[in-house]
Amino acid sequence: MNFLKKNKYTILFIALILILFFTPIGFQVKVLMNRYVHFSPTEIPHEKRVTLANYNWSLKNDAGNNIDFNQFRNKVVVVNFWATWCPPCVAEMPSFQDLYEDYNSEVVFLFVANDKAKKVQTFMREQGYSFPNYYENSITPPELVSNSLPTTFIINKKGDIVMKKKGAYNWNSEYIRNQLNQFIQE
Repeated sequence: MNFLKKNKYTILFIALILILFFTPIGFQVKVLMNRYVHFSPTEIPHEKRVTLANYNWSLKNDAGNNIDFNQFRNKVVVVNFWATWCPPCVAEMPSFQDLYEDYNSEVVFLFVANDKAKKVQTFMREQGYSFPNYYENSITPPELVSNSLPTTFIINKKGDIVMKKKGAYNWNSEYIRNQLNQFIQE
């Protein structure tokens, strides 16, 4: 009994850590933290931009149809790599939904899921998201390879990667909307 009295704060701390890392409650806490703690992506300076060498990339949509990335040449494209098990990915989805609703007729959105299609479809339905999801069907262009989830790229009409962001962000911000408007006008 003496041991418990002396170490009660240590035991509580360990219990809290176990809850945060090994329960669904912990996942939700991580999502909430990522929604409120993020840094702004910035436009890549012109001299540091990378241009896609080619658009040879095949994706598959939720219906199982093949999508050729070549069809998106000369368009503004947002590519987001994500997964349902990734708290920062889940944290930024509401902002992507809002952005998608307002820009999907002017900007191509490619949400590339690192999950099984059934799991993604269930997640989308439960959350009420309507943006399209894709799955890699071939090797990703080297300029779009990242070892982090989420990673988001914005590609302008010339094929330049004008923004790259690893981690969660509020993609429905005024800054991003202004940038997209500028890229659309170019």
